[in-house]
Amino acid sequence: QVQLVESGGGLVQPGGSLRLSCAASGRILSNYAMGWYRQAPGKRRELVATITSGGSTNYADSVKGRFTISRDNAKNTMYLQMNSLKPENTAVYYCNAHLSVINYWGQGTQVTVSS
Repeated sequence: QVQLVESGGGLVQPGGSLRLSCAASGRILSNYAMGWYRQAPGKRRELVATITSGGSTNYADSVKGRFTISRDNAKNTMYLQMNSLKPENTAVYYCNAHLSVINYWGQGTQVTVSS
């Protein structure tokens, strides 16, 4: 049974930073592509950033230059460093891992950007 557990969310002021973590258990995910998605109230879930097993990254245009995705395969963990946060970044952030038709999701962590 694979579990993805997100942590690091919380309340932060505009312009602040947060670092999200996604810890995987139950299977080594070094061969999996992984990513962060988010869902704001009343909106559809959207891609934030992805990282391949080889370390190639991709970002939504709205977060380029502010967010950085990374992974530590030795720790079976993925990260999302979020800088210069804006109120519109408020959402539940979800961790995803997939390989072919296999797809895993975490339970989400709330990020709220507000003064």
